[in-house]
Amino acid sequence: MITDDARQPARLRHAASWLINQASAHSHRLVADGFAAAGARGYHYRLLATLEEYGPASQADLGRRAAIDRSDVVAALNQMGEKKLIERAPDPADRRRNIITLTPAGRRHLHDLDGVLAGIQDELLAPLSPAERAQLTEMLARVTDHHAKSRP
Repeated sequence: MITDDARQPARLRHAASWLINQASAHSHRLVADGFAAAGARGYHYRLLATLEEYGPASQADLGRRAAIDRSDVVAALNQMGEKKLIERAPDPADRRRNIITLTPAGRRHLHDLDGVLAGIQDELLAPLSPAERAQLTEMLARVTDHHAKSRP
């Protein structure tokens, strides 16, 4: 983030888009490093969380729900399949599609990654009180929900 030695112009310090971008870049680094230390990537967490919440899904549906490009979904599922975190099986209704299912090992890994992510949240939001953290999270959710509705 910004240090006293590298102050940004005041107009940037008052632009929410700039501040969100700076916080996002720092958050991305923390998440990437934290998940890498746990043998995972952000895509893995998103896919596992989506499977846990919504249940078995086709690769295409899983990618849409997790907002991950199809080619990245395939690569991440290949990696997770090698670790036995997910299982692929032909869709009985359409043999051209695979249905992805979360395994017990995948659930355990997701639980472990939840702990990693909680630690990252604490580090990222360290200057904020618990009430401020909740307020920031609620406001960011409102902004992202608003813009998600305007996407085609």
